[in-house]
Amino acid sequence: MGDTTRISFSKERLLALPLPESGKRITYHDTKTRGLQLRVSGAGVKTFSVYRRMKGGQPERVTLGRFPTMTVEQARRLASTVNAEIEAGANPAAAKRVVREEPTFAEALTDMLMHKTKRDGSGITERTKKDYLDTARLHMGTIASSKLSRITRSDVTAIHTKVSKKSARQADKAIAIVSSVFNFAAYREIFTGTNPAAGVKKNATTTRDRFAQSAELPYLFAAIAESSLSDFFLLALLTGARRSNLQEMRWRDLDLEAGIWRINLTKNGTPQNVTLSPEASTLLLNRKQLEVASPYVFPGDGKTGHLVEPKKAWAAILRRANLRRLADMLEELSQITPEERAVIDVEITRAPAAATKRLEEIAAPLAIESEAYDMSDLRIHDLRRTLGSWQAKTGASLAIIGKSLNHKTHQATAIYARLDLDPVRHSVNTATKAMLKAARAPSPEADACLEPNNVLNNYPISIPKEPAT
Repeated sequence: MGDTTRISFSKERLLALPLPESGKRITYHDTKTRGLQLRVSGAGVKTFSVYRRMKGGQPERVTLGRFPTMTVEQARRLASTVNAEIEAGANPAAAKRVVREEPTFAEALTDMLMHKTKRDGSGITERTKKDYLDTARLHMGTIASSKLSRITRSDVTAIHTKVSKKSARQADKAIAIVSSVFNFAAYREIFTGTNPAAGVKKNATTTRDRFAQSAELPYLFAAIAESSLSDFFLLALLTGARRSNLQEMRWRDLDLEAGIWRINLTKNGTPQNVTLSPEASTLLLNRKQLEVASPYVFPGDGKTGHLVEPKKAWAAILRRANLRRLADMLEELSQITPEERAVIDVEITRAPAAATKRLEEIAAPLAIESEAYDMSDLRIHDLRRTLGSWQAKTGASLAIIGKSLNHKTHQATAIYARLDLDPVRHSVNTATKAMLKAARAPSPEADACLEPNNVLNNYPISIPKEPAT
């Protein structure tokens, strides 16, 4: 038996410990964690272990790992887990198995993605699984193979700091995933320590208030009209629905005569009745007459049976809209002739790369700021915000807007519950007409981008154009 002494373990103290004579060993007891020891050999090997008497009175030692590969914090956390097993009556083999069988972070993440369920009892979607696994692969390599009890707040903070240099949003997302993994592991009783993501300060965020402006709507509608997913994006504008709900829209949930779309479960965990404007109802009615053999309004070829990823189509829409805005600016500045503009209009549709090169070469000497025409920062989710913004512009109250968009706050929930759909319908219809009126553009030049390919003319929707004054 070697000598023993009691100290408060810390990295500095343990690194400075003297070595015993060759062939001897010194055992140090931590004053903060019951049973935690560090044994130091004459060769300089320092090993953490838990030394406890079991229920029957027999002393047992559970080896945890070597210092400094295992930190003091990790050793204390794992010792606490072993102590909990012993207090619960586990035998020596079971207590040792806790150390040996504790999952790594990667294993715990896989377990969560396989077994965690949402409020309605359904599992995590394939899209979310892929998103989590991609985030882990990109940013969590340093902890992937580590046992849960060995992951410290310092490890998680280091991940957050590194990722924040590239993307504050991705950094916060990574921390949220780490936190979810540890919370689920605790729920599954495969981890009993402290969540190392708790207390990691997230990046300061600014509330996003981007939506399609009046000057952007003509170009946006014209580009949407040329998209194979034109109905999808127009409905996103006209309903303010979340992208995921639109992708999963079923015919059985639509009452086109009443102008109501029933969403059984939204992101908030609640159902929602979405009021459909006459324009939205007519669009859906004409789409239904296409008689596509699918329960979904927007069918897809994948496992889900519905549209899954519209990002590429959206990027193409924004590119065409940007090019048309830039072309209008250059024509107004007499930098391109009507004849050249006709060629460019064809290129924008058929060869956007060529159109981009041509327009950028013309614009370069003029030092035109990209902010004057670039709409690339407009996201699909901003179409949802666009309806709410136009509702506000046309005089709707915050309660009406919240009801129509199914926003959920503690303060406003009671107010929303007392509202019926009539004022919501009036607000949505008013906002829709205002957006469509703006899409027709106030100037002949902008109006030209809508004729004869105006999205409102191409759609089987009858909307009277404002008479010229």
